[in-house]
Amino acid sequence: MDFVSLTAIYSAIEVLGVLTAFHNVMRTRTPPGAVAWFFALVLFPVVSLPLYWIFGRNKFEGYVVSRQKGDLEIQQQVALGLERFAEVHGADLPGDSERFRVCEKLASLPFTGENNVHLLIDGDATFSAIIKAIEGAEDYVLVQFFIIRDDQIGQQLMQALLSRLREGVRVCLLYDEIGSHSLKMSFFHDLIEAGGQVNAFHSSRGFTNRFQLNFRNHRKIVIVDGKIAFLGGHNVGDEYLGRDPKFGHWRDTHIQLQGPSVACVQLPFVEDWHWATGATIPDLNWINSPLIDDGIELLIVPTGPADQMTSCGLMFLHLINSARERCWITSPYYVPSEEVSAALQLAVLRGVDVRIIVPEKVDHLLVYLSSFAFIEQGLATGIRFFRYQNGFLHQKVIIVDDDLACVGTANLDNRSFRLNFEITAAVADQEFAKEVEGMLNADFEKSREMEKGELSRKPFLFQLACQVSRLMAPIQ
Repeated sequence: MDFVSLTAIYSAIEVLGVLTAFHNVMRTRTPPGAVAWFFALVLFPVVSLPLYWIFGRNKFEGYVVSRQKGDLEIQQQVALGLERFAEVHGADLPGDSERFRVCEKLASLPFTGENNVHLLIDGDATFSAIIKAIEGAEDYVLVQFFIIRDDQIGQQLMQALLSRLREGVRVCLLYDEIGSHSLKMSFFHDLIEAGGQVNAFHSSRGFTNRFQLNFRNHRKIVIVDGKIAFLGGHNVGDEYLGRDPKFGHWRDTHIQLQGPSVACVQLPFVEDWHWATGATIPDLNWINSPLIDDGIELLIVPTGPADQMTSCGLMFLHLINSARERCWITSPYYVPSEEVSAALQLAVLRGVDVRIIVPEKVDHLLVYLSSFAFIEQGLATGIRFFRYQNGFLHQKVIIVDDDLACVGTANLDNRSFRLNFEITAAVADQEFAKEVEGMLNADFEKSREMEKGELSRKPFLFQLACQVSRLMAPIQ
């Protein structure tokens, strides 16, 4: 290829880089990100163009339109049913109810009362409850996981679903194409042959979205007959039951729900299903969940990159800023945004007992390295960090004061805040918060508290790796 041809090709790339830079200015959510991408696209278009189209988008294109076209009727039906429920069985929220109303606005769903919430600690309890509920299904089972593996627990789940299919129960299963990238379709062969519906959540679905590989559907949901729902940190894999010798004991938390909140879990599943398939699921149970006398008030908070606001990050900010006595958080990853990091430091300055549990073991090296830099900054302010010693910690749990506990799928990192589809249950109940407190106290006993200066005592190359990794925090 001659010089003239190369010049023409580079000029075209440069023009495309400039046009993309202006696209970035109009679409990127944060000013620092917009500035960084702008200069990279203008000055180094050959390298930055493909990176931008994979990692540069913070808005999930197409999903919003799909949601508006496919689920408006369902959303209205659910909203009407919950509105009527609230009029008769309004949630009796404890304390300063306004802080809970902010959560409702972020979730675009109401707190519902008369729910039953059962805490499921670790994999054996979680999968035993899920399998038992599936075995009792009479109409349908909706299943969604970020990761599904073809191993012992994966086969056990498939057999439970297959058994119900043969009895006439409908099964819809959704998995993330990136999280389950190693899974072969042959794994689902028997399920599909028996009439089950199986689909991947393709973030790259459609021509204009083919480079949206940086988004993930990180939700873990099981719904049975619209009456029982499960959500939390567990994926489907033997390691989640402590069977991987590399990680040993796997510390995770799920919850089982009954009551009107189940409809609120079902809604994001239906929206995700519509994106993945272009179809809706007919004849689902939306407002016939059994009401629980003297039940619990809770809010389902589905968040993701298709939201108008960065709902997940704002939820974390609001919970931290609303804390007056304590804010305890457990997460496998600690790569917070600047806003969340500042909120945690300010909470400590207000006198709030801020504690964060993270794992000692490593499953993602880049995240582990960058977290060191953030932790060092937090320790200097007075945030207490604990490293879990008894295996690998993967749960995503928050307690605020003595009346709010959250269990869900969102990690304390930018990926969950901006790039992942997540779901969290915020439970406004003192007894449940006390139960979660007991669970976390047991985790503290199996953890070591970190000390100031741990990073500075590491070798220089390790410190350098931590600081370099921190620069890539927005895309980790």
